[in-house]
Amino acid sequence: MEMKTATKKKTIFTYDDAYRATLEYFEGDDLAAKVWVSKYALKDSEGNIYEQTPDDMHRRISSEISRIEAKYPNPLSEQKVFDLIKNFKYIIPQGSPMTGIGNHFQIASLSNCFVIGNITDGDSYGSIMKIDEEQVQLMKRRGGVGHDLSNIRPKGSAVKNSALTSTGLVPFMERYSNSTREVAQDGRRGALMLSVSINHPDSEDFVDAKMEQGKITGANISVRIDDEFMKAVVKNKGYIQKYPIFSDHPKFQKEIKATDLWKKIIHNAWKSAEPGVLFWDTIIRESLPDCYADLGYETVSTNPCGEIPLCPYDSCRLLAVNLFSYVENPFTKKAKFNFDLFKEHVGYAQRMMDDIIDLEIEKIDAILAKIEADPESEEIKSTEKNLWIKIRKKTIEGRRTGVGITAEGDMLAALGIRYGSKEGNEFSTLVHKTLALAAYRSSVEMAKERGAFAIYDSKRETKNPFILRIKEADPKLYKDLQKYGRRNIALLTIAPTGSTSLMSQTTSGIEPVFLPVYKRRRKVNPNDKDVRVDFVDEVGDSWEEYMVFHHRFKQWMEANDIDTDKKYTQEEINKIIEVSPYYKATSNDVDWLSKVEMQGAIQKWVDHSISVTINIPNEATEELVNQLYIKAWEVGCKGVTVYRDGSRSGVLISAEDKKEEGAEAPKTVFPKKRPQILEADVVRFQNNKDKWIAFVGLIDGKPYEIFTGLADDEEGILLPRWVNDGVIIKNRDEDGKSRYDFQFKNLRGYKTTIEGLSHKFNPEFWNYAKLISGTLRHGMPLENVVELINRMELNLESINNWKAGVARALKRYIADGTHAAGKCSSCGSDQVMYQEGCLTCKNCGSSKCG
Repeated sequence: MEMKTATKKKTIFTYDDAYRATLEYFEGDDLAAKVWVSKYALKDSEGNIYEQTPDDMHRRISSEISRIEAKYPNPLSEQKVFDLIKNFKYIIPQGSPMTGIGNHFQIASLSNCFVIGNITDGDSYGSIMKIDEEQVQLMKRRGGVGHDLSNIRPKGSAVKNSALTSTGLVPFMERYSNSTREVAQDGRRGALMLSVSINHPDSEDFVDAKMEQGKITGANISVRIDDEFMKAVVKNKGYIQKYPIFSDHPKFQKEIKATDLWKKIIHNAWKSAEPGVLFWDTIIRESLPDCYADLGYETVSTNPCGEIPLCPYDSCRLLAVNLFSYVENPFTKKAKFNFDLFKEHVGYAQRMMDDIIDLEIEKIDAILAKIEADPESEEIKSTEKNLWIKIRKKTIEGRRTGVGITAEGDMLAALGIRYGSKEGNEFSTLVHKTLALAAYRSSVEMAKERGAFAIYDSKRETKNPFILRIKEADPKLYKDLQKYGRRNIALLTIAPTGSTSLMSQTTSGIEPVFLPVYKRRRKVNPNDKDVRVDFVDEVGDSWEEYMVFHHRFKQWMEANDIDTDKKYTQEEINKIIEVSPYYKATSNDVDWLSKVEMQGAIQKWVDHSISVTINIPNEATEELVNQLYIKAWEVGCKGVTVYRDGSRSGVLISAEDKKEEGAEAPKTVFPKKRPQILEADVVRFQNNKDKWIAFVGLIDGKPYEIFTGLADDEEGILLPRWVNDGVIIKNRDEDGKSRYDFQFKNLRGYKTTIEGLSHKFNPEFWNYAKLISGTLRHGMPLENVVELINRMELNLESINNWKAGVARALKRYIADGTHAAGKCSSCGSDQVMYQEGCLTCKNCGSSKCG
């Protein structure tokens, strides 16, 4: 059967055409259809859509992979590749590969993950700025980026410039975070991981940096924790921090009580789900690339979700194998996992991942060609050009891959095994051991046909724990590995699979089901006939709630002759769940310590790492977080994140949750009379080419009033860039009219006053500011104020720029996890909330930060 890619057909589809066809493809799953059309259908820069359904995408991908296969012996046919990836059933390229393979409209990388930074560089401003530019250049090509800050000298260290002493880590964390927030990737905000060693003297400042509202909102943070520190915690002993870290001849060192810093990490993780922890000695000890550390493969940080530890300028592409599809006769007494088919497909998946490396090299060459053709000077282009040259070298030399899985939770349920049980942990470990051996067998076979990765040296790896486990489990594979080498320096990971699992209609990654039944919202017209209004939000919109069944839970119901069309009461739903394999197996009620043990056991068969979150209830104690983190270290996890329900971000709500999503949020109670003096923040932003400034008056840290206008022009506010806060004082002019003055301290500590903010701003800006301030002062929830501002229909471009700036300034003060009224513009879901200062959809992951 001959296949042609969608790019060769010049057919252009409207959004409605693609949506309707894709809705039929997904058998009425509105969310999956909208996610695919919005995020993954092939589009040009004008937004024209060239693929009508995922079948077109899968033909595009299979055509390109088979083109690469044809270069090598025993190639897979295009039809074979298509059959493996169609319908998201068996093998699923993730994210960037799904979007980018065969996409000639976009010059972008196929890599999901990058790490940058060179451990041989110093911490000069030049090297720090170079990293800043490199992360932005990667994010504009769709990459998530990680880098480590352990080489930056601690606060107060001597420096040879006018500052005399170093500012430490935190200001640079803010710089990198702000840069991330500025980069848009086709509607996606950039993703950044910042890490630091616990051995660094400023690690406590690093741990605390995100606790201040509105700071470091563009990055995830993780602490690299060594075994010596953990032993000091367990034995309640002292620990010596050094700079340079772990140096035999440090320039600076101090002894701390390990438990004091550990308690701070635990408290912050309990309170805000960060920092995550990376058990660094475990990562390095287990790492195969670190057998080649002296050749540039020393692991220094991870990607934003932590599942790929990387050396500087290496990258990785991701692919998931759908575990649910290998269960025969699911949800019946005859259910069985087909290990033979699974092993065969894992071999193909590893082979396809290696093909995608060749496709990535082509993409990098296209990026380099574009840079070369750009009109900028060589001096301007040099950082970006050198960055991609280094990435190209690592890609060719190591050929790193990221084969992972999705649907772990559904696989176990389909077999009648409870997630988190001893039986479940043992079976999952067997599956991942099987996957690892099959993938390594495939890589060895490719080494025979295509050659081993360029720097392979069996002698370097003889004591590596992962290789020794392969030796024990499969002596023949180990013998062939010694003889032929392998094609890829490292192969395996377990990543989060948010959008992927929506389209495969399964649980995400290694995680259990979140909820088997949950509520969604849809906006309704209260005047329509037979409409049901469950509540009215702050801005007057009416909403109906309805129950949604997790796809595989619904499949279990059908397999057991339970009516899926009936409108059940909550009590009836609870009784159905109690007899299902999903009972006591959701993310909030699995045995948490058992889940950590499961992760540690599976980690033995994953050569990179695992992205997993331990969900605990809101009432969980800090002591539980402490136990989970210590257990994770003891059982061999490489990293772990704990999320306490409600601590930072909410997702889907339980169908029986009495605090219904979208219900009126508590109002802030302010004094009836405005205090004469208010603390104030200064917020600067840029819309189009205009620079704007906002003065936000605060009471108890919450916005009470806001004045916004153009900055640094003839009629605007002239305020030094270093001024970030001060006070707003309400005074009166000689004629008795109210006047608002802004007062700040100059660098010598003297007070400086800008009189009459109202006279400095365009009168129209001032009038709108008074209107918005009025809603704030009367206690309207902040997320609803932002929604109100966003809905204002204004004609002048300058007013719309003002409106966008006010909304952006106020969103800094919205607590993470606060739900917003309205639907996601990308997927139509109601699960929209403020997270890390952005309006984020928890169903499809789209984010608006403007």
